[in-house]
Parts: sequence; structure tokens; C-alpha cells
Amino acid sequence: MEKLAIFDVDYTLTKKETLRQLYYFLLSKNMKNIIYIPRAIFSGIMFLLKIYDERKTKECFLKFIDGVKEDDMKKLVKEFYEKRLSRIFYKDALDMIKKLKKEGYKIYLISASPEFYLNELYSIKEVDKVIGTKFTVKEGSHRRLMEGNNCKGEEKVIRLKEELKKDRVEVDFKNSYMFSDSLSDLPLFNLVGRPYLINYRKSHDTIEILKWR
Repeated sequence: MEKLAIFDVDYTLTKKETLRQLYYFLLSKNMKNIIYIPRAIFSGIMFLLKIYDERKTKECFLKFIDGVKEDDMKKLVKEFYEKRLSRIFYKDALDMIKKLKKEGYKIYLISASPEFYLNELYSIKEVDKVIGTKFTVKEGSHRRLMEGNNCKGEEKVIRLKEELKKDRVEVDFKNSYMFSDSLSDLPLFNLVGRPYLINYRKSHDTIEILKWR
């Protein structure tokens, strides 16, 4: 049986929210993308007012990917990883990934952020699997329509088990790790025997808190 070391991405592996960083990166490449700022603000307000759920909020915000060709997106996210994403990792997170990989753990990254750019995290040679929220590709172009459910909370457990079944991997969950900055990952915390909260600002009765830099 395999042992897993599961990592959330935003604020666990990275110091900043990755989707927002992708937009900032696109803005730095072409100031024409500034036209999407009102939409970003609008979607955020609608989410805070609980008029939009997370699915609707992301689909609204991601207007800037509509119509981007697959080949162009591949080049774009590769550059995004090299110039921005790879520079916002917590060193302690990378050290933990390397340590647990050496100890024989399979490294799984699971995030609610879009998979179309998170797949660049396979550039971290120790990573075995990246799971994120899927978005539609139609006739060779990206669309902002979510495919399936937002990969958050209980959905992360569902997606993880789907991938394990597909890859025919049996897991020793009792001796597996889960690292996340948020209690929204409680379903995954409850699945493993070794849960850790990252840079959590409150105390917690049962989950140990690690301070990563």
C-alpha cells in the first residue's frame, strides 16, 4: 500500500493566491487585460454578498481565458510558472515535499484553483499527481465554464479517490499526511492520520499547526 503526502496549493505551497497571480501576470504582458478588472471586482462583491457561489464567481472572473487556443495557453502557463508561480513557493513546503518523497511517500497536490495552469506544478520533479478544478476546452479553445464541480471541501476527497481508483493505487491513509492552510480541507484532514495546518492564525484542538516561510 502507498502512503500519500497531500498538499493544498494556495497559501500552503504558495505564499499568494495563484489565480490572482495569473491575472496579474497577464496584465503585465498586455495592459489591454485591464478591461477585466471591473469584472473581477464585480464577481468578488457578488461572492461576498452570497449572490454568487464559488463556481459562478470563478466563471465570471475567468472571462479573460475565453477563446484562448490550447497551444497559446500551454505557452502562456509555462511562462507563468517560470516567471511568477515558481517564485512564490514556501521554501519549507518544498523542503517537506523533498523530505517525504525521499521517505517513499507519493506527493499529491490538490487545489480548488484551475487545473489548466496548476499542471505546470509537475515541473516539481517530486510531484506525482496534480488535481485541480477543471474548465472546459471546446474546439481547441479554452472556455471559462467549469467542468464538473469546484474542487473544494468534500469534492477534493471525491476527486482524489477517483484518481486513485483510475491509477489502481491502494493507500495507507492512517500513515498519510495532509497539509493545508484552511479548515475547508477538513474532509481531507479527516481522511489521513497525519494532518497539519499551515500558518493557521488560531489554535486548534486536534490538528498541529506548522509555521512555513
